[in-house]
Amino acid sequence: MKTKSLWTLAAAGAAVALMAGLVSSCDRPGAPASALGAKARQVLYYQSAMHPWIKSDEPGRCTICGMELTPVYEGQAGFDVSSDVITLSPNSIRVLNVQTIEAKVQPLTKTLRVAGTIDDDDSRHRVLSAYVPGRIEKLHVSFVGAEVKAGEPLVEFYSPMLLQTERELRAVAGSTNSDLRAAVVSRLRQIGLTPEQIEAIPAKPADALTSQILAPISGTVTEKKIYAGQYVQEGEKLFEIADFATMWFQFRAYEQDLSWIRLGQKVDVSTPSLPGKVVAGVIKFIDPNLDEATRATKVRVELENPLVAGRRTFSHRLYADGVVHLEAPEVVAIPRSAIIQTGPQAVAFVDRGGGGYARRALQLGRHGDSLIEVLDGVAAGDQVVVNGNLLLDGQAEMNRSYASATEMPAATNPPTIGLPALTEAQQKAMREFLQLADAITASLAADNLEKFNLQAELTHDAAAKLFTAFAGSDAWLALAKEIEAASHLIQTHDLKEARREFYPFSTATVALAQAARQSKSNLPGLRVFRCPMAKDAFAGAPNRAEWIQLQPEIHNPWFGKEMLDCGSEVKP
Repeated sequence: MKTKSLWTLAAAGAAVALMAGLVSSCDRPGAPASALGAKARQVLYYQSAMHPWIKSDEPGRCTICGMELTPVYEGQAGFDVSSDVITLSPNSIRVLNVQTIEAKVQPLTKTLRVAGTIDDDDSRHRVLSAYVPGRIEKLHVSFVGAEVKAGEPLVEFYSPMLLQTERELRAVAGSTNSDLRAAVVSRLRQIGLTPEQIEAIPAKPADALTSQILAPISGTVTEKKIYAGQYVQEGEKLFEIADFATMWFQFRAYEQDLSWIRLGQKVDVSTPSLPGKVVAGVIKFIDPNLDEATRATKVRVELENPLVAGRRTFSHRLYADGVVHLEAPEVVAIPRSAIIQTGPQAVAFVDRGGGGYARRALQLGRHGDSLIEVLDGVAAGDQVVVNGNLLLDGQAEMNRSYASATEMPAATNPPTIGLPALTEAQQKAMREFLQLADAITASLAADNLEKFNLQAELTHDAAAKLFTAFAGSDAWLALAKEIEAASHLIQTHDLKEARREFYPFSTATVALAQAARQSKSNLPGLRVFRCPMAKDAFAGAPNRAEWIQLQPEIHNPWFGKEMLDCGSEVKP
């Protein structure tokens, strides 16, 4: 027992001596690195994760946001001080619910809703006129809407000139002079008889005084201009016949949609006269000529129109709606929710790893239903933020403001981002467009669906005029393109649908208005308002939504009379 105690004391003494030796060796300059292994890492400084330029030698909280400062140890780089990079702690990422998705090379699809009219096939439309003067003895077809077949008699027609020429043919029927007979036959053809009618003249009774005018094509009589007993002159209109077996649905395609549209694409057509029925057709022709005023061209879709129980599916000159199913080859595309565009420049945030999110300026291409083509700024494989990016963008804006404030002398004003001044013609176009946007806003604020549907038809032309006015100015033209892309408002059947249609149009209009206010344009009375609880306005609505007004009193278009004064003004 005594021996064991001595061994214990000896071991303890050796351990104390060893520790003393290590301490003395650590204190000496040039001590071996292996001797520092057990030493705790030293804190270089404390830094704010949200505002990286805020640093301190002591623990504490950020003087801007109040967030606890994060220690930066030896060997660590610390948080990026760039105002375009936001660095978050793991806890902040969870709290903000930051979510990302991979940018991929994938097909781009879009559903284009259009409106137009259903007309007959122009190549199967005939106007039947009198070849010679005469009298209408009898009508075989006496009403508009009658279905006729090619070669069927329409009229019994008496004409002295026609009767005399028929007698001349009988007179030369047995003649050996073929030239003489050919001349008579040619005159009969010019008078309007068919080859079959001319061949039958020799067998026609000699006392027959009339001839028949036959239907030149099969179709429907769309116009009748004569009555029995009526005298007509050469060239006078008798009938108009259209073949309704194939109909043309024609709609206007705007300049920004032409990159999508091609021959052979499927179009679903519906019309109020056939509730619940959708007929599929394909695009057969795209007019190469654009209207200078609207910057739009006509697109033709052919529809089969069978005759069933004496009635065709489509009537003549119907109003109709169409849904064009558009597709594009595989491109780099990201979800719409990943893109932020509150001005002329679109941006997205890319996950750089380690809690860092970089702000990237984007060059956008075609806009699909849920995806948008990215030409520059994001590459395939990048993880882009789709949720929480608005908070990141707001933080990046604050970072730039605080950074510029700390870097610039107090007497110097911070720089402002400006747009080219608008010309007088551009300001006029801007005012006209904003007046229409204000009127649409007022209609929704008043819960007036009928007025909204009428004004929705005007947005295409108004956006096209704005696009034309901004030609030559890249910055303003980018905004006009966004307006055009969002101006395809269609008529709806209830207010929630109308507000869902209005949302992208209002978002683009607010971006235009903010840019106009920034450029100090002469737009008196222009105001921007924000509703903080728009998520209940329609299915899929965001938490907040903005709109423009030209009046100072708040008229909320997202809820109308239910909460007319809900919202607050967004200052320039």
